[in-house]
Amino acid sequence: MLERRTPLHDDLVDHLVRSTPLSRGEAARVVLDVLAYFDESPEEFVRRRHRELRAAGLTNEVIFERIAQELPRRAVAPPPLSLRQLRRIVYG
Repeated sequence: MLERRTPLHDDLVDHLVRSTPLSRGEAARVVLDVLAYFDESPEEFVRRRHRELRAAGLTNEVIFERIAQELPRRAVAPPPLSLRQLRRIVYG
């Protein structure tokens, strides 16, 4: 996770404190969480989502279809990956 805050992040924290009921500490944690979320590689995203969806009781068939639909909506979308490529990320 990102530990260092820059003045840009301080501006964002200040904005969240002014525009939401969050305390400064809560706002800083939200900013760091969001930055960490968008710093996740496509492979890390695929593995994480697979774990989450398996824990929710979904089958691999449904899981890989869903992940394939979610990937293009990421902030920095990877090139399209086939269902086979997604399976290889999870299972090697």
